[in-house]
Amino acid sequence: MKKITVLLADDHLIVREGLKALLEIEGDFEIVGEAVNGLQAVKLALELRPAVVVMDLAMPQLNGMEAAKRILQQIIPPPKVLILSAHADDAYVGQVAAIGAQGYLIKQTSAHILAKAIREIHKGKFFYSPSIDRRLSNQNQEESGPTPRFTRAGHRTKTDAHLSSREREVLQLVAEGRSNKEVADDLGISIKTVEKHRQSVMHKLDIHDTSGLVRYAISAGIIESSVQCTIL
Repeated sequence: MKKITVLLADDHLIVREGLKALLEIEGDFEIVGEAVNGLQAVKLALELRPAVVVMDLAMPQLNGMEAAKRILQQIIPPPKVLILSAHADDAYVGQVAAIGAQGYLIKQTSAHILAKAIREIHKGKFFYSPSIDRRLSNQNQEESGPTPRFTRAGHRTKTDAHLSSREREVLQLVAEGRSNKEVADDLGISIKTVEKHRQSVMHKLDIHDTSGLVRYAISAGIIESSVQCTIL
């Protein structure tokens, strides 16, 4: 039997090791790579072409949402993407659905459900944590007339929708506490360009200081609250 090739993307070693051990026990999965941040996840996905990418939502350097979006846009045919997250909010689920990811699991999910989710999305189906799936099904039943799934959950603010991919990269790195020079080195661009993107982000979001950017990044799920709590 041909195994399902899987790329694991999570910045915590213990989590990756745990996921790898759980999946390898199942017998029908092959872990072909492990990524410690969003940028590496995109790079390895392009190199290894896994069938499924299991992606943590809160990733350093490039968050899981943006990394998954790039993977789905740059690889043809694209792999299936399963998002893992500590958040069960409709807003997060909706954004994941909007970029084309096939699954969303909260991190409290059992190993059995994780394996089932990977098998299901590999077949071309969609899979969500049971609690999320029930809630969304109830929401859909309450709507009058045919309403596309995730219409409400996928709502994004006007200002957020206007940020470019590069601006989101700069926003995340700044919110993680990197200086303009460090951001420039990480992205391979000039300090002047970083400053330009930073000012553009602040203008579009109507934010006037770094602490405001950090608070926005946390509320939008771009970084975890523990990353830059000392700035707030």
